[in-house]
Parts: sequence; structure tokens; C-alpha cells
Amino acid sequence: MNNSTNSPAGLAQNLITVASGKGGVGKTWFAATLCHALSQKGKKTLLFDCDFGLANVDIQLGLMPEHDLGQVISNEITLDNAIYTKSQSGLNFDVISGQSGSGALASLKMERLIDLAARICNLAQEYDYTVMDLGAGVENSVMTLARASDKVIVVITADPTSLTDAYAFIKLHNMRNNDAEIQIVVNMAEDQNEGRRAFDKIQKVCQNFLNISPKLLGVIARDKHVADAIRAQLPLLSRYPQCKAGENVIEIAKKL
Repeated sequence: MNNSTNSPAGLAQNLITVASGKGGVGKTWFAATLCHALSQKGKKTLLFDCDFGLANVDIQLGLMPEHDLGQVISNEITLDNAIYTKSQSGLNFDVISGQSGSGALASLKMERLIDLAARICNLAQEYDYTVMDLGAGVENSVMTLARASDKVIVVITADPTSLTDAYAFIKLHNMRNNDAEIQIVVNMAEDQNEGRRAFDKIQKVCQNFLNISPKLLGVIARDKHVADAIRAQLPLLSRYPQCKAGENVIEIAKKL
């Protein structure tokens, strides 16, 4: 591993980072649905919303948590106190909400970002799986928190700008942690062939310019049920348990 002095101490083996180069690719929806699928298999699971700019896990799932990550950053509460438990939320997994519209995370000094990453790693040990939903893009706070895990899922679509921005994330992450396991999920694909073509494009660029070969974790179909579930502020697997997109995410959970 690339042992930089700015590296979070002690990678959590059961911590999965979900990232994307750009917004609008369904990253947060995927992270929440993946948590739901894992918890349906009896796994103790935590969804951690680490997007301070556009945090919306609570909105998508119709939750009203009393505490959020912003209060942790400001030292009002501990990370444990920010957990919205499944008994409180009515879900079958725990949630730590982000804080929408705040620049607090982006403005944190490196030392505090590393400390937060270390605390996330410690908390992750209490779960079978912790899924950390990062903000979109390649800001310093995003890239630092991404290094808390050696398992990164990058969500893309077939849109060329998504591929370009995802490559930028992968390049920077690989520079900082060249042992990381990077896997690709293609979301909102018209069919499996389109998803595979999108993956082949980004894999080829990574092989040619970075000398790495990300793996395809899965392709998720474009599905009108997803937008309906988000509008209803309900988990997809609760509202439409047998829809195509839900089945795709369940298959991805099985691979993990």
C-alpha cells in the first residue's frame, strides 16, 4: 500500500466506499439500495452519508433523523450518537445522515479529515457492512475519505461526461492508494449491452493510462420504478421488491 503520512490509520475491511465522478448518476440511490439488499440477507449494515454539499439520503428514504454528521464535525455529538438506528427509522439498516448545504466537510483541515476517516473505520468494525456514500467529484475531502476503505465502487452511466469524470476520480484515487480494489457499477443502462460497452470504455482507458483494470460489479437497468420510489421517499426494495433495477442491485449485493 502507498503509505503516505496523510493516510487514514487502519483500513476497514468491511467498509465499502461508493463514489462517482459527477452527480446525477444515481450514486446515493445505489448506496441506499445496496444497504437494503445486504440487510435483507441478514447482514448488520450501516449507510453513512458523507456528502456535505448535497446530502439527501434522509430525503430519499423519508427519514427525519434528530442528528447528523454536521453535529459530529462541530463536536456537538459523537459519531455513535449520530446513528439513526433501524428501530427508529423503520428500515432494516442503520443510517448516519449528512448535512445538506453545508461546506463544513469541504473546509475541514487535513488532520480532522484523517481523524474522521479513522473514526469511521472504527465504527465500521461494529457492522458486517458499512457503505459510505461520498460526495460527487474529486474535492480533497472526498478523496481523503475515500482512502478509509480499500474497496471502492464507482457508479457511472453511459453518458460520456460520466465516464470522463469517473476516470478523473479513479486516477486520483489510484495515485493516493494504488492497492485499492476499484469496481464499476453502470447505472441507468438501457440494456446489459449498453452497460457493458460503457464499462469497456472506462476499463480500456484505465488499462492504457493507469495500468490498472477495474472490475465490473454489475449493470443496473434504467427503471421507472426508481424515480417513483424516490418521489414517494421509500426504499425501492420495499415499494417494488421485484422490479428490474432492484433485482440488479440484489445481484450486486450477492457478489459482495
